[in-house]
Amino acid sequence: MKTAHADRGAPTTAVERPLEGVLVLDFSQFLAGPSCCLRLADLGADVIKVERPKSGDLSRRLYLADQSFGGDSALFHTINRNKQSFAADLKNPLDLHRVKALIARADVMVHNFRPGVMERLGLDYGTVADLNPRIIYAAITGYGSEGPWRTKPGQDLLVQAMSGLAWLSGNATQGPVPMGVSIADLMSGAHLCQGVLALLVRRGRTGLGGRVDVSLFESAMDMQFEQFTAFLNGDGQQPMRDTVNNASVYIGAPYGIYPTADGYVAVAMAPIDHLGELIGCEPLRAYTDPSGWFTARARIKSILAAHLATRDSEHWLAILEPADIWCAEVYTWPQMLAHEGFASLRLTQTIHDADHGTLRTTRCPIRVDGAVLTAPRGAPTLGRDTDEIARRFQLDTEEEERA
Repeated sequence: MKTAHADRGAPTTAVERPLEGVLVLDFSQFLAGPSCCLRLADLGADVIKVERPKSGDLSRRLYLADQSFGGDSALFHTINRNKQSFAADLKNPLDLHRVKALIARADVMVHNFRPGVMERLGLDYGTVADLNPRIIYAAITGYGSEGPWRTKPGQDLLVQAMSGLAWLSGNATQGPVPMGVSIADLMSGAHLCQGVLALLVRRGRTGLGGRVDVSLFESAMDMQFEQFTAFLNGDGQQPMRDTVNNASVYIGAPYGIYPTADGYVAVAMAPIDHLGELIGCEPLRAYTDPSGWFTARARIKSILAAHLATRDSEHWLAILEPADIWCAEVYTWPQMLAHEGFASLRLTQTIHDADHGTLRTTRCPIRVDGAVLTAPRGAPTLGRDTDEIARRFQLDTEEEERA
């Protein structure tokens, strides 16, 4: 294992980004909507975050590991970097007028309010489309805009619970196990971004704007398409997780993570008898019939687990990798961060703030024309850019003339 250097490689922020010149209004908060707008910003869009005065996006106070940066949570900065902040009370007629003037100039607007909220504020799709027929109106809800779930809180853990996602992880002896990341939030944000980009392409061809809607629940179900399709075409019974090293409800042994003498290794698909021959485990060589690799998976995994625990990870990888067995060492973050493989990807970047120092975080995972996309500007303080944006777009001119 070689030592990596943080943020290695020449900066590539000068590349012409594909969304330069696109104006996005981000009315969303927490993770799902802001993650969509973050990716649009990474790709070059000018993103203005429209926030309530005084409180702003509630994730400004959503702390992970009690970490803050610039007076707001570090989490807020990771999901709202490279945006501007425009403070506006949408229930105030003057502020609403200014926001509508921004909407008339924007290419995209994104929100994740519950169904009915934007209608009450007078910013529903019909009204917005009348203001700006070319705009892309993008919305995220928890469970869609119809049906009995429409008013339930769209929160990631709750969606994991209701969608069945929590029943895919863990062993059969455990209860439901949620994923360790906000996967429904982030996937729905990615889906919304895909929809926005598709409608921007259509607008370039037809001149027409449009509306794109996604929900956390639908995104959570889409992530389960492999397993859920098998369920829909099966016997209608909830699939059983394996009792030993479960990693997939429908894939046979050896698929799972196994302890070794000094750590863990992941082993994906492999012929059991061939695997047994490679590692010198005689009991596994008897499993020559592929049909038994699923029906007897608990027994097979138990045998394999006991055998792999006798030697260290490096020993087993030296045998399995040259034989093209799909396997990998299970890294902790410190192990991963120290590896040359991680360093070569240049996956981290440093956010700079003149008053509060630096914050290290991830970068955009997309490369454009071979270039790594970084954005060293952190998230804005609440309302920091309100006056500048008002001047830039002459938001008060019409109101002053009318007065």
